[in-house]
Amino acid sequence: MTTVTNEQRSLPTTENTHAMITVPSFPTPTSDAKTSASINAAAERKLKLKLDAVIVPLTTLLYLSAYLDRGNMGNARLQGVESDLMGGSDTNFSIALACFYIAYILFNVPGNIMAKMLQPSTALAIAALIWGIASTLQAATFNFAGIIVCRLFIGIGEAGFGPTVPFYYTIWYKREEIALRNALFIGCGAVAGAFGGLIAYAVSFATDSSIGASWRILFLVEGLPTIVLALLIFLFLPSRPETSKYLTEDERALAIKRLSSNQPTGDQKKKFQWSGFRRAITDYKIYLCGIIYLGVNLTLGSISGFLPTIITTLGYSDAEAQLYTVPPYACAAVFMIITAFLSDRTGCRGLFIAGVMMMSCLGWVILLAVVDNQRARYFATFLVTMGCFTAIPLTLSWVSNNAGNESQRAVELGMLNGIGQCFSILASFIFPTDEKPYWRKGFGLNLAFNGLGAIVAVILYLSLRRENARRDRNEGGRPSDTQQVDVYTYNDLAPGFRYVA
Repeated sequence: MTTVTNEQRSLPTTENTHAMITVPSFPTPTSDAKTSASINAAAERKLKLKLDAVIVPLTTLLYLSAYLDRGNMGNARLQGVESDLMGGSDTNFSIALACFYIAYILFNVPGNIMAKMLQPSTALAIAALIWGIASTLQAATFNFAGIIVCRLFIGIGEAGFGPTVPFYYTIWYKREEIALRNALFIGCGAVAGAFGGLIAYAVSFATDSSIGASWRILFLVEGLPTIVLALLIFLFLPSRPETSKYLTEDERALAIKRLSSNQPTGDQKKKFQWSGFRRAITDYKIYLCGIIYLGVNLTLGSISGFLPTIITTLGYSDAEAQLYTVPPYACAAVFMIITAFLSDRTGCRGLFIAGVMMMSCLGWVILLAVVDNQRARYFATFLVTMGCFTAIPLTLSWVSNNAGNESQRAVELGMLNGIGQCFSILASFIFPTDEKPYWRKGFGLNLAFNGLGAIVAVILYLSLRRENARRDRNEGGRPSDTQQVDVYTYNDLAPGFRYVA
């Protein structure tokens, strides 16, 4: 095989020099050392701290709010919303849960494209305002149709948020910095589960309120803060490194420079590229990651909708069950951050995803096999929650890392969420009351698809390592830090690109 030099491997430059980018080679220790030498390490640390001080708190609070508004139906069920608005019907409750996911699936890709076309901060603020108003209005519903409409609009709003934040992080952070930020972001979902249980426990004692049933108070308490947060996002969340008023001129230059040495930058940010859309829908990796995400979202949907109900079968009262949902969520938040940090440090995604999904499998096995030991069954809820939540930021980061440009990344993250949420709909129907406390169908389906996700993660890991090795052979080694590619045609198939396995 003919050895190709760096000069031969580089694509020809054009007169349109503003449309050129530096191709990254993450993870490459040698290139990382060169990059560190060209960028002041102290200034870079200061910049990251400044970004983290605003971006991470605002986006994580947004997820905290989103997860509370999405998952409060599980707690409201124990406070009487099912009997008051749904005729006490399991099926009607499942339909109310499913409506959220249907709207979420349909608007995922359009929501992420909107974030690409508008300023991401504006798109996120609009999305938060939509679902915040809809969530609050649930408190004013008096029939089944009203709750269905509200749930649909919560889904529409959150569709413009869920995949947009991981996309937004790629605008500001390097590839090896994303998993930890995604974990902090998704970690607020676990915190929300814990916090939501505490709120629901406190609200359950508000029996003499002039507002009415305690579930109405729950919807108000968890919905109104989202509207305030939407305004804060619009006013204070930085837009892009090139235009953000939050940074000084020197900081903007440093932000652009450090990203250009690590991932695609350039005029591709000015508009949506339909070539990125075409590459996204023909990329086999997104469909394999979608299979992984099906299992993740089946478990996430099962937890958010039914964890309080499952815990009541362990011998606890409705109020106590809401309180006992707190520890599994709290442990999941800590475990997720530690695992994401290790994934970033090692530059590995696939094996970590497979590992945490096997942890979730172990939890489902215990719930299936152990009937009389309630302590073991409660321990199993920890394994399920920790495994499920930790797989989310790792999978989001894996897709983000392996998309060649912003447009491809925006579409693939939307596709990932859309595919995964299909099984969130399924989760709404697999825990009928007449099957408790065994729920063999619900536990068994979760076990099967978490196991399948772990297998697919290993297969994709091996496939990407093999592809990187093939490109190294064909291109004469690891890519050069100075290789130039036209941003309008650049994607993950371009010479010089290496995948994160």
